[in-house]
Amino acid sequence: MKWYLKIIPLLFLLVAWEVVSVLLNNPFILPEPVSVAAVLFKPTADILGSGSILDNSLLSIWRVALGFGLAVACAVPAGIIIGRYRPVEELVNPIIQLFRPIPPLAWVPLALAWFKIGLPSMVFIIFIGSFFPILINSIDGVRRVNRTWIETAAIYGAKGWKLLAYVILPAAAPVIWTGLRVGFGVAWMCVVAAEMLPGTNSGIGYLIMYSYNWGQVQVIIAGMIVIGIIGIGVDILFREVEKRKFQWQEMNR
Repeated sequence: MKWYLKIIPLLFLLVAWEVVSVLLNNPFILPEPVSVAAVLFKPTADILGSGSILDNSLLSIWRVALGFGLAVACAVPAGIIIGRYRPVEELVNPIIQLFRPIPPLAWVPLALAWFKIGLPSMVFIIFIGSFFPILINSIDGVRRVNRTWIETAAIYGAKGWKLLAYVILPAAAPVIWTGLRVGFGVAWMCVVAAEMLPGTNSGIGYLIMYSYNWGQVQVIIAGMIVIGIIGIGVDILFREVEKRKFQWQEMNR
């Protein structure tokens, strides 16, 4: 599809937004697009003494990087071990199934009790949110490795870490990468929600709630747009890497 066809829905949304905002004539319910654009086009301007959209967005990205990085470091090795060894899977699967359905925000009270308000509690919530998608996909990726490949490699003497490094990991990488992509999306949602909690004093989620308290709806919508743009940007990066590094997967289907 041509690029200019993809912007038609966006243009339609902007026109509809403008029409509805003019009809309502109430910026405290729905401000006009131009007022939101004025906030977006000044990303370094201080907003009500709470910092700029750029500064708060960078703080949110930093928090996500910490929590997501810890989740990757823990979930990928654990997923490989669980997926590779059936007895380990049978041992830990009940625990995984018990904790996996719990929403990340349900951990907020415990996070506040354990770490108090601040960076550690936010990182913990992000870690919990992204850990299970990465873990499940890592397990599934290892399970899906073609048994013929493993047996053939074993015939040629590959075993232990060599079998893992040269056969299992490359074959499981596409599914693991999908888990990373999903996990980052959850992590990004978690940090925004965590930053809206009482006591937080920075981040894009905090900026949205702070602006709500002052009735600055145009800043709220601008913050929501920034959240979407960052999420889309990172997802595009994940997809580009997937296209470049895992093209062989399409040939194998």
